[in-house]
Amino acid sequence: MQQEYILHNDEFILKNHPILSADNRGFRYGDGLFESMRMNSGKLKFAELHADRLSAGMKALKIEGGNLLDEYFLKQKTAELCKKNKLKDNVRFRLSVYRAGDGLYTPNSNKSGYVLEASPLTESTYELNKKGLIVDVFDELTKSVDKLSNFKTCNSLLYVMAGLYKKQYNLDEAFILNQNGFLCESISSNVFVVYNKQIYTPALSEGCIAGVMRNVVMNIAKANDIPLIQAQINPEVLKEAEEVFITNAVGGIRWVMGYGRKRYFNEVTRLLSEKLNSL
Repeated sequence: MQQEYILHNDEFILKNHPILSADNRGFRYGDGLFESMRMNSGKLKFAELHADRLSAGMKALKIEGGNLLDEYFLKQKTAELCKKNKLKDNVRFRLSVYRAGDGLYTPNSNKSGYVLEASPLTESTYELNKKGLIVDVFDELTKSVDKLSNFKTCNSLLYVMAGLYKKQYNLDEAFILNQNGFLCESISSNVFVVYNKQIYTPALSEGCIAGVMRNVVMNIAKANDIPLIQAQINPEVLKEAEEVFITNAVGGIRWVMGYGRKRYFNEVTRLLSEKLNSL
């Protein structure tokens, strides 16, 4: 059986080998952030956008070394890990960056460490899901709107609790509200709503993740003269919308079929998915 490796601070280590000590700040305090990335046909997709967001997130968290984890770093390290694990074409990656060193709540150092993981994907394109998703709104907890809201930090208990809610009610995805009760994002994706033939998505000021695929989809809409508005979205619009879809860097675009008794079409969603794969 082929042994699987991860890359930990430039060193290949067996995937099942322990690498973090009990005083690791990522484990203790969620002191870090991460990027989920995708490789299609041997090419890392949207590496520049991932590098820009990673650098901005590390700067916001005051973790050093963001300038070193650039587009070239992402392409080089993902390629090295693919070669080591004999992965060829279509791969999912997770790059976790944590604040290295010790200390209690107050860090003694702001240097960074990282872990890069890889797993194979079967699809060579961003395939639109054949069966639409069934969703509901998770309202037991809300997401705060602050200077860290737009980044994928390791402080993920909100998403864990939403995931438990999704599992409890046998949903495909759950939507999360911000502290003001407006639509923010889903557990793993950004949210888009088609209403009156216009596309709406929560503005970054609403606290949603600044998703790489969100950025890509917005650019696709602009290039094809499809009206798209960043806005404050009342979740009540889900009862009236024509279409709802979600996006992330690994899955691409996925369409939502149902919310409660409401059922959606996927005409605009399908068009955007085709444009995404033609890039």
